[in-house]
Amino acid sequence: MRPREEDLTQLKGRLQGWLQARMPEARGLKVSGLKRPSAGLSNETFVMSLAYEGAGAGLPEKLVFRLAPTGFQVFPDYDLPKQHRIMSALAATEVPVPKMRWLEEDESVLGRAFYVMDFVDGELPSEVPPYHAFGMCLEASPERRARLWWSGLETLALIHALDWRVLGLDFVGVPAPGTGAVIEPVEAYERFMRWGLAGQEQPILEAALRWLKDNAYQPRHVALNWGDARLPNLIFRDDTVAAVLDWEMAFLGDPEADLAWWLFLDWQGCDGYGIPRLEGFPSREETIRRYEELTCKRVEHLHYQEVFAAFRFGVVMARIA
Repeated sequence: MRPREEDLTQLKGRLQGWLQARMPEARGLKVSGLKRPSAGLSNETFVMSLAYEGAGAGLPEKLVFRLAPTGFQVFPDYDLPKQHRIMSALAATEVPVPKMRWLEEDESVLGRAFYVMDFVDGELPSEVPPYHAFGMCLEASPERRARLWWSGLETLALIHALDWRVLGLDFVGVPAPGTGAVIEPVEAYERFMRWGLAGQEQPILEAALRWLKDNAYQPRHVALNWGDARLPNLIFRDDTVAAVLDWEMAFLGDPEADLAWWLFLDWQGCDGYGIPRLEGFPSREETIRRYEELTCKRVEHLHYQEVFAAFRFGVVMARIA
C-alpha cells in the first residue's frame, strides 16, 4: 500500500530533522522529491533529494532510505541491521553495492528501523511485468541482452569468490559441518512455510520438503549467497552491473543455490507465465558452463538446488497469496 501524501509530508519532516542531527555542519538542509519508486512487499524503499550548504558540498545529493516493513510481512524475520552490515562489509570488495550512510535502530524516529544509502544511477530490468515482456530487456537488442546477463553472472561469481570469514560475515549464520550448509537453509524455509501457511495445507510444498531432506548432501564449498540472485535486483550502467540490491535473503551455504535461483527465476519470468524467452539471453547450459569457467568449480548439485529454488519460491508465493 502506498503512503498518503500527508504521510509523506510527515515522513519528510521527521527524516529532515534526523539528517540534520547527523550532519550538524550542513546549513539549510532540505529534503525534497521524496517518493517510493516501487511497491515491493518485503520492504519499503524511498528515494529523496538532499540539498545543503557547508562541508564543501553545496550540490543536491540523491539518497535512498529503506524501512523495515509494517502491516503485512512476507518474511517471518526482517533483519534490517543485518542487510546494512552485509552491504557495509562488501564496500571493501569488488562486488558493487550502494554506499551505506547510516543505520538507525531507534524505532522512535520513524516508527521502525531504517538505513540510508547513496542512490545509484542506472537501469533496472523490470520485475512486474517480467523483463521478458516489458522494459529495457524487451527493448534491447539480443546482443545487449547477452551483455546484461553475462555481467550479472560475473557479479554472482564475484560474490561467491569472497572470503566471508575475512570479511567478518560470520553473523550471517555459519552452518554446521557436514550437510549443514545445505539442510539448514531448507529448514529455515520450512519454518517460514509453517509460519506463513498458519496451518493451511500445501501438499506439493510438503512433498518437495521431504525430498530435500531425504537428499541433502555435503557441499564442497560454503560461500556467501546473495539469496535473491536475479536481474531485477541489479542496477546496470553501460550494460555493466553498477550495484547489487536486496540482501534480505542472504545466507551462507552452497553457492550453487544462487545459480539455481538465478536460472529458476528467469524460467519463472518467461515459461512460468507462458511468455516466450527473449532472444539473446544465454541458455541454461551456456550459463552453467560460463559459471564453471568463472568460478573454476564444477557445478555438481544443480538439480537439488533448483528443487530448493522452486520450494523457496513456492513458500514465498503461498505466503503472499
